[in-house]
Amino acid sequence: MIYYHETEFLLSAHSLTQLPPPDLPEFAFAGRSNVGKSSLLNRLFGRKSYVKVSSTPGKTQGLNFFLIDGQVYMVDLPGYGFAKVSKSMQSSWGKLIAQYLEQRNSLRCVVVIIDLRHPPKNHDRQLLDWLRTEGIACLAVYTKADKLSGNQRSRNAALLDAGLGISATERILFSAKSGLGTDALKDALAAFLTEDPVSSPDDSPHS
Repeated sequence: MIYYHETEFLLSAHSLTQLPPPDLPEFAFAGRSNVGKSSLLNRLFGRKSYVKVSSTPGKTQGLNFFLIDGQVYMVDLPGYGFAKVSKSMQSSWGKLIAQYLEQRNSLRCVVVIIDLRHPPKNHDRQLLDWLRTEGIACLAVYTKADKLSGNQRSRNAALLDAGLGISATERILFSAKSGLGTDALKDALAAFLTEDPVSSPDDSPHS
């Protein structure tokens, strides 16, 4: 289990040489700018404004490492804005981020954060496809669920599932405001701790 009793901001890495030693499990959080990533992390950490929420796209520039209870790292990745994340990933979203995701052996899962209110976006689909191709475990979280009615939630979630090529068991409905999905996300992350770390590109891929 991950108890979230103590959360410490460790560092913001702008090069691979600045990354902490890969001696603890890591979870990376990715998503388009302004998709609710900071609010999700604050709810997950049980802190109101620990991760700064900004209305300015691209506010997060480095890989922000948070140490949770001295046992796991949560890594806040820069939002990938409106750039495409397929063959141009290295240049448009950042070579550092692509290298981190490909090479970090302690990475257990990439949480891909998607706004439930909107139809599937090409860059979200491309990111999920890229992670699968690289054999990197991923989990989709549909945020801002509180802004939709129950029927709208179900309808939009089904549309996203179909558009992103995932099943209902591979995603979580989430609201940072109401707390919906927080326990489910914590349980899902804890489950990844019992699995093998993400394979490197040279290893056999697994999900």
